[in-house]
Amino acid sequence: MNWSLTFAPLLPLWLIATLGILGLAAIAPLVLRRTRGALLRLAALAALVFALLGPVLLDEQRQALPTVVAMVVDKSASQSFSDRAAATERMREALARRFGDLRDIELRTVEVGPTANGAPVDGTELFKAVSAELADVAPERIGAVVMLTDGEVHDVPANPSEVLGSAPLHALVSGRDDEIDRRLVIRQAPRFGIVGEKQTITYSVDDSGPAQSGPVKVTISRDGDPIATEIVTPGVDNRFEIEIAHAGQNIYEFEAEPLADELTTVNNRAAVVIDGIRENLRVLLVSGEPHAGERIWRNLLKSDASVDLVHFTILRPPEKQDGTPIDELSLIAFPTRELFSVKINQFDLIIFDRYAQQGVLPILYFDNIAQYVRNGGALLVASGPDYASEASLYTTPLADVLPAAPTGRVIEKPFFPEVTDLGKRHPVTRGLEGGDSSPPHWSRWFRQIETDQPGGEVVMKGADGEPLLVLEREDKGRVALLLSDQVWLWARNFEGGGPHVDLLRRLAHWLMKEPDLEEEALRASAKGATVTIERQTMRDAIDPVTVIAPSGARSTATLAPDGPGRFRAEIPANEIGLWRVEDGERRAFALVGPANPREFQDVRSTFGKLQPVIDASGGRIARMETTAGTPDVPRIVPVHSGRTVSGRDWIGVRMTEASLLTGVERLPLFSGFLGLAILLGLAAATWYREGR
Repeated sequence: MNWSLTFAPLLPLWLIATLGILGLAAIAPLVLRRTRGALLRLAALAALVFALLGPVLLDEQRQALPTVVAMVVDKSASQSFSDRAAATERMREALARRFGDLRDIELRTVEVGPTANGAPVDGTELFKAVSAELADVAPERIGAVVMLTDGEVHDVPANPSEVLGSAPLHALVSGRDDEIDRRLVIRQAPRFGIVGEKQTITYSVDDSGPAQSGPVKVTISRDGDPIATEIVTPGVDNRFEIEIAHAGQNIYEFEAEPLADELTTVNNRAAVVIDGIRENLRVLLVSGEPHAGERIWRNLLKSDASVDLVHFTILRPPEKQDGTPIDELSLIAFPTRELFSVKINQFDLIIFDRYAQQGVLPILYFDNIAQYVRNGGALLVASGPDYASEASLYTTPLADVLPAAPTGRVIEKPFFPEVTDLGKRHPVTRGLEGGDSSPPHWSRWFRQIETDQPGGEVVMKGADGEPLLVLEREDKGRVALLLSDQVWLWARNFEGGGPHVDLLRRLAHWLMKEPDLEEEALRASAKGATVTIERQTMRDAIDPVTVIAPSGARSTATLAPDGPGRFRAEIPANEIGLWRVEDGERRAFALVGPANPREFQDVRSTFGKLQPVIDASGGRIARMETTAGTPDVPRIVPVHSGRTVSGRDWIGVRMTEASLLTGVERLPLFSGFLGLAILLGLAAATWYREGR
């Protein structure tokens, strides 16, 4: 029984106090003069005031609340090394049995993995998990927090009492004291780089533990292909100069050879992702005879901020010589030798727009252009009737790299340019606005050059189903042949126009090897807790891809169709680090979280990070297992406030005195006949004394 006294005033306190003061003022002179009955009057006044205050005896029924103990089980990535996970599970089961044998203790088990709310976590955050689990528990009810971990905890609070209250923290640490490990650390790396220019990456190989190691071999790869091997000294920063190979993501991997008996090789590898940025692309546009669409290419290329355009129009071919002195002409002489011999390799793309062989360019220069293409250059021929004439470019050495030979026939009739089945999968023509219907929702053209047995890929067709746009790879270079000069009808909005900007811009950038326009490509990207895999292909079906997690775990993923020539899949990213995707020929990479995760910076088990909190709370830290590998399960001892909460072979739980109120019985002291009798008795006693 828990008895207590409380009051329920019958009148406002100020009124009761006033009555009491007035009564005391009247009785005080009698008490001072020791008048007979003065003390009885004082007692009657006190009883009246006490009765007006409404004294009540309370009997509270309370239920004792259990002491709450949080057992935090670390299941982060570093716990998977060696036999830590197995040792942790054995300790968890043993402690659960011992806590189960104790009364008035509520055990709450919290598992902390590499993800939280489905998203990967950078580091091991055990204290955050404790705060979340004990948010509904009053601080005085927390008896202890027991952590089963390897000691690599990354959210140790500056003020532990905010999380633990007055409870002790006990830590049982997996692993051994003599662990060794090697890790490769990227010290400094650029995020962007100009294609063709050199950048410097600074890295080091760090060995941790008692073992002393000598020189280490480091293999460096770019996009999965080894490019160099270096011998370095552990603990020393090393600088490696790389060349940005291409636009888009350049993935450089640094991998150190394993150290004997080290914990893991996962952190022996580190990756650097550098976005390659091209300097302004240089395009040479050579226009032949003037025509209605002559400025289409010029306007398009000049509007592209990433393109430096050099444009020449042949206005005065050799056969039009009329004896006018050169110094009196307003025309600029065509610098043929400068462009097609000395500086030809400085251009990313050469375009011939309705150009016919008129003797302006010597035959030798066409041979230079063909060799330029084979060495990795790009050529676009936007042809008209000139391509079907005797002065066709196909009569020059360019015929060796052009994908289609003209028959000499010019088809002149209205037709709708149409995307072929192959073109619906090709990045240049896929998804052109208005091209999904038959006939397409764009204007007609009226002239096309007929060709015979085209090679390469026919991505658009025209009149009578004849090839209209042909793309071809020639050795290291690329060639495109547009067999009509009437794309300007789309630009002039004839019959509603058409997507000339998208088509021509994609065509130019495909020729200049824009990564996003590759026909065969495997891409991976990470956002939050998801890795997205995309496959661009000209095939109808693809095989599953292999997915390699940062820990080295392998799995397969089947990509679902996501439109013509596109396949896609999304997989959960439950680990931080570099994810790799392979299909046998191509590789793609996705970086989840930071490039150097805290979880793998030092994977050796340690007491150091938790020791300050252990000391401040009076808890205990020890290894889970003895040197012989047997579990070292501590005894669990309930202790009360002010007592020691840990010992050499035991851990203490500070027991709470908190309880839950389940009911209350009220006993008013001056209610009913009893109160009335007391008051009347005291009043009668005063009268009795007065009467004697």
